[in-house]
Amino acid sequence: MRFHTYSRFSPEMADAVDLQSLLDKMADFLLQSGFAGGENFNPYWGMTGEDADRSVDALREAILNAMIESGQFTPEMLEALRGNGDEDAQEKLAKFLDELIERLTKEGYLNLEAPPQMPAGHQQVEGKGSLSHAASKSVQFNLTDKGVDFLGYKALRHIMSSLGKSSFGSHDTPYLATGIESDGWSKQYEFGDVLNLDVNETLKRSMKRTGSLTVPMDLDYDDLMVHQAEYRSSCATVLMLDTSHSMILYGEDRFTPAKKVALALTHLIRTQFPGDTIRIVLFHDSAEEIPISALARAQVGPYHTNTAEGLKLARRILLSQKKDMRQIVMITDGKPSALTLPNGQIYKNSMGLDMNVVSETLREVADCRRSGIVINTFMLARDRALVEFVKRVSAIAKGKAYFTNTMTLGQFILMDFLRKKTKTVS
Repeated sequence: MRFHTYSRFSPEMADAVDLQSLLDKMADFLLQSGFAGGENFNPYWGMTGEDADRSVDALREAILNAMIESGQFTPEMLEALRGNGDEDAQEKLAKFLDELIERLTKEGYLNLEAPPQMPAGHQQVEGKGSLSHAASKSVQFNLTDKGVDFLGYKALRHIMSSLGKSSFGSHDTPYLATGIESDGWSKQYEFGDVLNLDVNETLKRSMKRTGSLTVPMDLDYDDLMVHQAEYRSSCATVLMLDTSHSMILYGEDRFTPAKKVALALTHLIRTQFPGDTIRIVLFHDSAEEIPISALARAQVGPYHTNTAEGLKLARRILLSQKKDMRQIVMITDGKPSALTLPNGQIYKNSMGLDMNVVSETLREVADCRRSGIVINTFMLARDRALVEFVKRVSAIAKGKAYFTNTMTLGQFILMDFLRKKTKTVS
């Protein structure tokens, strides 16, 4: 992207802005869900909306709003940018916003992509109707891996601050194993144990056997004692995100909060549970796995809810990993309404609970249980039929169900992951 230059501007104003605070305020805009595929007409739903605006013009507006909300405009900035409300003041503001976008790009939070521009005849380069004006509409921005990771960190901080104090750690189990951290009594060394030697106990056994304190001491294989540590299990997690139409229906965006939770959980696992893994599966008319880096750009669409296909893909992913624990965390707000038939066609029925769809979905739940996979469901709705369906899923999968909303979703998911609290649906 080409940035404008103006002589009557001091770049120190843009340099003084706290970029991390700015990004935090812009999180909802950067992760906005929108609708996949642009405007789509459906005979039942009508027009389903447009793609999320990823243009630089939209980015400038979001930065301006975030600056106002965060109070980062100093009196000097306001005075310098306000001017007399003339064209010169507008140029100053445009340059200020361009400087901030350039800083975000240089520091690796965003990248900008523009299609090649070929001048038509003698089209002017600057001013209204110029190439640069058209470019601001066509240039698209995307979050980089660094930007995605930062938003995950901030989302985790926000969620954990609402929970109060909580210590991060590995998943505790009642078993003991040899390791570096000594949490249990010593045991006699066996082949294959980590040689975390308990020197005191080893010397005591040698003295007891020989009855001598002579140095060097006579050590035998049977004298070796090693510390035991609490056995820390590793866990493979698949986070299933519903991208059906209802996730952004009736003026409520439920998918963007779900993406924030996914980024927070990913950051938590990467930084505090390095032995664990997390994969992301989107389910709608069908299901597909996406990389974490693509999560920020994921959108809902005019889709139904093929829960069975999502569970089938999640189970396949988990069975390919050698972990002590395997779990599915499913975030949804609707009943299963689609099914993949043996011939590959998608059967859809959004009117009530279709028993064919429900039966196939429960069959996949049972297959997950037989494979040792726990399913924890986080339902963003409280319809009676949905409650009954989720009860059956939890009973079959021996998992937990949480009926929550977008405000408490992250708290419930992280509390479940960290503390393994049991919540019974009655």
